[in-house]
Amino acid sequence: MNTPEFDAAAAHRHFSAACFNGVWDILERPSRTPDDDVRLLAAAHASLWHWLQRPDCTPRNRTVGYWLLARVYAVQGNAAEALRYGSLSLDEAKDEPPFYQGYAHEALARAARVAGVLTLAEQHLAEARRFVELVSDAGERNMIETDLRQLADGN
Repeated sequence: MNTPEFDAAAAHRHFSAACFNGVWDILERPSRTPDDDVRLLAAAHASLWHWLQRPDCTPRNRTVGYWLLARVYAVQGNAAEALRYGSLSLDEAKDEPPFYQGYAHEALARAARVAGVLTLAEQHLAEARRFVELVSDAGERNMIETDLRQLADGN
């Protein structure tokens, strides 16, 4: 019997996106269980891992993957890991368009808030807002402005 050859590249393409989307499915729930939190973190790490296996993985993909992990760790109250992944996101975003740089600062602002370092949170929030002014795509601008408003409101 001939078994079909496994296409690892196709699997990585599928799971990098599926895991990313799975994170948002869980994050957007009105309430999460402890099991949801375990799945949330696992899906975020799996998404990044699958991206890192892809030959087409770019700094932009890495900055988004690190940003996602920073967001998940912040939501779960783990400031140290949120700051770690937020910093990695910012490192990868340095040559990316303002949208990605702004979101890296958003991640660091959120992480600093979780850490209770409010002056650092305000510094990164100000930097994120500075980058928002440079975002020309209306959809992207609206997305980041919404997240920054929610962050400024304490959410």
